Amino acid sequence: MITSLSIENFALIEKLSIRFSNGFTIITGETGAGKSILLGALGLVLGKRADLSSLKNKEEKCIIEANFHLHRYNLKPFFEANDLDYEEETIIRREILPSGKSRAFINDTPVNLNELQQLGDFLIDIHSQHQTQELSEDDFQFRMVDLVAANAALLLSYTSQLKEYKKATLSLKEKKEHLANVVKERDYNTFLLEELMEANLIADEQEELELQYKKLNNVEFIKENLSKAIAIADDEQFGVLNGLKEIKNAIQKNATVASECEVVFERLSSVLIEFDDILNELVLLSDKTISDPEELERINQKLKLIYDLQKKHQVITIEELIDIRESLNNKVVSALNIENDILSLENEIVIFEKILTDIANSIHDNRQKAIPVLIQKMQAILQDLGMSNARFDIQLLSKSDFSSNGTDDISFLFSANKGGDFGLLKKVASGGEMSRIMLAVKSILAEYSNLPTIIFDEIDTGVSGEIADKMGDIMRKMSANMQVFAITHLPQIAAKGSDHFEVYKVVDTEQTRTELRLLTKDQRIQEIAKMLSGANVSESALNHAKELLN
Repeated sequence: MITSLSIENFALIEKLSIRFSNGFTIITGETGAGKSILLGALGLVLGKRADLSSLKNKEEKCIIEANFHLHRYNLKPFFEANDLDYEEETIIRREILPSGKSRAFINDTPVNLNELQQLGDFLIDIHSQHQTQELSEDDFQFRMVDLVAANAALLLSYTSQLKEYKKATLSLKEKKEHLANVVKERDYNTFLLEELMEANLIADEQEELELQYKKLNNVEFIKENLSKAIAIADDEQFGVLNGLKEIKNAIQKNATVASECEVVFERLSSVLIEFDDILNELVLLSDKTISDPEELERINQKLKLIYDLQKKHQVITIEELIDIRESLNNKVVSALNIENDILSLENEIVIFEKILTDIANSIHDNRQKAIPVLIQKMQAILQDLGMSNARFDIQLLSKSDFSSNGTDDISFLFSANKGGDFGLLKKVASGGEMSRIMLAVKSILAEYSNLPTIIFDEIDTGVSGEIADKMGDIMRKMSANMQVFAITHLPQIAAKGSDHFEVYKVVDTEQTRTELRLLTKDQRIQEIAKMLSGANVSESALNHAKELLN
């Protein structure tokens, strides 16, 4: 529950500090006095967005700080999950800087607005007038039934499984779309892959084949030149080899008498040995150089295949063709892998559907048992609120798909008059009836939820007199289990509170500001008398106010 609230530099508030009790607190004040400002400040603490218009003095920052007593509300898991320090006396602070930036802190730890909003949902339910329309929304109707049905644990399990189920179905859809695209290209890719596989390509093969082709295609030319070289080198009379031998012999003779010829002789000996070796090599090459038309044709066909594939795939090397072959192989194989993934996901989804169906059936059964209890409680409260003939018919209709609330559709029907036909609540209930029905609902939910605090912002709109008195009794009864605030214009409700705050404006020569004060007993009599008779308080109004308070 909220124990204190301090506000600085917000709207018409300069500085304000309030402490709250754990009972039934009343807040009253003239229209425009600033009751909505208090709710706005509290909304900022609970994570609503803010802007510079919130600042009273645009040169200074706005600070709103609220203290909450968290004992017995089981909020420690939330703090642990969000890596926050848990304190039974928790402080939430919100700052709005003149630059327009906003900062939030929980027990002095910086947090984002999403974390603040999540914690706020556990702390306070602020019921404003327009929220009465929530009664017509499926999510709110399910929340009512599920609280009475004690479905919280089942819904948590269902939501967790539903998240995984949706993830799996989305993945299945994406896989099927991918497979469809792959299948469109698979036949062509398979053809291209088989073509490249049959080519039996080897890295660096092209250069070797081109050399072999060039050699085989010029055998006669090579043979002719080799024969010519051999003939010149090895002719018996005029051959180079015979000439070198004669030169060597002549120089050898000189070497015996001229020592400087010895070096030349040695070099000639080396040349002769090398040339003789070259001649032998030429003979071997000549012997090996033979015409092979079949091998030439094989190489020609292989090169033609390589050139055609390179042109087809717009590349210039065998290595690029090999890369394309690997890529095509991956695409063809991926289609098979996708098919396996799809089969696995389909099996997984069947399991999820079985689990979800079982949980949803349990949720449905609990709801069916809770509905008569909820109807009986609502009709009993509304009877006290002057709607003795009010009747409800809450129907659950099964559906095939899994929604966030299970596999049920809910129909919330209402009849205000005896013997009248049932109709949809939002179509047949008046504004005053909706206010009373919402109060009945909130009263019942207070029994089943562990919410610390609820604030009713003029839930009494459209009612007066004895009904207002009964509404006050219900809110006071609710305050036995939770902290209850009521912002009201009705004296019958204002008199029911354990504490009574007045919101008022102070106007001086320079500015207008909003103030809040806890009323004493005498001040409270005056305030309620003013609510009864207006600004000019009569003696009878004072007496009536005393009677209401007593």
